[in-house]
Amino acid sequence: MPSEELLIDLADLYKVFGDYSRIRIMYVLLQEEVCVQDLAEILDMTQSAVSHQLKILKQNKLVRARRDGKSVFYSLADHHVRNILDMGKEHLEE
Repeated sequence: MPSEELLIDLADLYKVFGDYSRIRIMYVLLQEEVCVQDLAEILDMTQSAVSHQLKILKQNKLVRARRDGKSVFYSLADHHVRNILDMGKEHLEE
């Protein structure tokens, strides 16, 4: 059995996946690196709402940011995030 601390951290990580807006953002980022403005347009959300969700995703190490001049571009942090999304989708489709 994993430690209590690890189990709590794991539960907290899965809570982040429990938000519809964050899932939508991550699915866009599966395809390409995108700035806040473009994400807001694609998802029909305000830039403020997108920024708020990206902050949570970044704090949980699910997305990363890259600055290019005045713009900040976001992408999934690593292949683990893709795997989590793919596995959840596969599980639901069975």
